[in-house]
Amino acid sequence: MFVAFDDTDSLESMCTTFLATEMIKALGVYDLIGPPRLVRLNPAVPWKTRGNGALCIRFGVGRGECDMIGEIDGAPVYSYKRMYEEADRDLVLDVAEKVVGKWSRTTEDASPGLVVSEKKPAQSLYWNAVRQIVRKEDTLRELQLIGADMVGWEGGRGIIGASAAMAWRPRDYTYEIITYREKGRWGSPRYLDDLSVKEMDLRYPSTFNNFDHHTGRRAISPHTPCPVLFGVRGDDPKELMAAVFSLRSEPPARWIMFLSNQGTDDHLIRQEPNLPDRSYDFLATVSGPPRTVAGGHVIFQVDTSKGRLDCAAYEPTKEFRDVVRGLRPGDRLRLFGELRAEPRTLNVEKFQIISAAPELRKVANPRCPVCGGSTKSVGSAGGYRCKKCGKKNDLEPTREEVTRNISPGWFEPPVCARRHLGKPLKRMGLERHQP
Repeated sequence: MFVAFDDTDSLESMCTTFLATEMIKALGVYDLIGPPRLVRLNPAVPWKTRGNGALCIRFGVGRGECDMIGEIDGAPVYSYKRMYEEADRDLVLDVAEKVVGKWSRTTEDASPGLVVSEKKPAQSLYWNAVRQIVRKEDTLRELQLIGADMVGWEGGRGIIGASAAMAWRPRDYTYEIITYREKGRWGSPRYLDDLSVKEMDLRYPSTFNNFDHHTGRRAISPHTPCPVLFGVRGDDPKELMAAVFSLRSEPPARWIMFLSNQGTDDHLIRQEPNLPDRSYDFLATVSGPPRTVAGGHVIFQVDTSKGRLDCAAYEPTKEFRDVVRGLRPGDRLRLFGELRAEPRTLNVEKFQIISAAPELRKVANPRCPVCGGSTKSVGSAGGYRCKKCGKKNDLEPTREEVTRNISPGWFEPPVCARRHLGKPLKRMGLERHQP
């Protein structure tokens, strides 16, 4: 029996993944069939809380091989690869409704949704929810077709995300182990040794987005008073577990390994940007020099077949902005980013310089073609006038090519400024070029 839920947290507190541990605990009479799934959805939706993540867990009676994937209050959690018997639908629905109702932040602008079903919805629900804006009525129509049960609170917008998480059939996937604090520590400063995070990042190469070696900041723990202690992501579940237990921190009360679409670039639409609140992967040519605006954001313009577009590297991307400042008109780029509605700007997530245009600088005015004398510019009228004989000409000045400090390659922001869904260059088998 699939149980999925979404939109249970707020900007300031709680965490939808914590409800997964409560759900597993409450439905302990059943086994987990496969690992719990943490599915991130369209990061550009205007009404998201923090990570825009939905959860899906399958319950039943397991059979055969199983793996330990977590621990809740001292009790191990196992995941079975095969199911022997389906869970009782009415029991699961009753328990799941109570868990979501108890822990959801319905008074803090959340709109929780719960879906319980024996069948998965069409996978188009996932691809629409991770890349576009989905209408609730379209989701409800699909859920009715598969005979799913659904419960919503405060409008039940979370039914959309829950259904999308249930519909996910992975093409690419990663894992994340999330650890949770003892309840008495919620809201207090977290203890997590930064040096151990740095060492872990270097020692376990299949993990990613752990530590910013440029600033010395860790990126695996939240800044809100939520139950999460830290979360580590990676491609190899065995190495991921070793990485987590190498860290020096306060003792976690529980931990769970999730299968996830994080770090996959599933949110990107492979076309030139048109509709806002979506993310794109496209080719463009730089059309003007970058400029720094108030707040430290760096803006540059590109030309596409649909017209000119402003692109931005915002202040939180730190040294990534130095690369952007080095762009020049004529540079050919492959850009990845989210298109905002107002102002209409692409929030750059990463980019590739395909080719760098030559940069020329003026070294001398042209000589007079009549007498060979030196010339001076005549200003906005254009051209040059000879200082000796007074003749005007339209010759070009002498220019020389400047050596640029930027070259073709891939560039991405520091780990603290990356999207949950953004695929790190290391997962693409690419090296990050330095500014």
